[in-house]
Amino acid sequence: MNWYEKLNQYFPVEEMKSKEHMETLLKEKGNVYHKDEGPYHVLMYAEFENFSFVDYLFVSKESRGMGLGKKTLQMLKDKKKPIILEVEPVNYEDTDSEKRLRFYAREGFEHASSIGYCRRSLATGEENSMEILYWAPNGESEEEIFEAMKKMYEDIHTYKDTHFYGESYDGVNKVLTFDEGSKEDVLEPFSNPVSK
Repeated sequence: MNWYEKLNQYFPVEEMKSKEHMETLLKEKGNVYHKDEGPYHVLMYAEFENFSFVDYLFVSKESRGMGLGKKTLQMLKDKKKPIILEVEPVNYEDTDSEKRLRFYAREGFEHASSIGYCRRSLATGEENSMEILYWAPNGESEEEIFEAMKKMYEDIHTYKDTHFYGESYDGVNKVLTFDEGSKEDVLEPFSNPVSK
């Protein structure tokens, strides 16, 4: 199974870029967009001057618990700049979403609760809300994370979108919003385990 099939099997259709889109990013934006893969993982990420963005991180079920996700993230943490990623809101019927949030909380990520992110999927036509998580080694603010997300959205997510999908994604100002104190922290239940 190639890297794209692994991602496509794991991530919902509304979150997936087309293979052509990702291959074009690797080719035409190779100074920013990267792929790191091994037998049990695939990491697609964009590295900008002052932040990194995790586009997709897949770790195979067979290798879970071996510290592969932690090692993969450490490679980005070693760059000493903020790391930003999108996650689905927790869905207690989908144990993977809970495990994912628990993993990122353990890795020191914070929830950018003042950033709203809702994008219409070109594959399904449905609105898809995601939560923004970030790791801030230098105490970067949510405002800085918001500005970074806007840059990433315009440079990566919407790159040549009309060419690949026949239509374009909504503009950044419609998709990303900033409202301090607007939502509860999705990582809180995983950050402070209650001792019984």
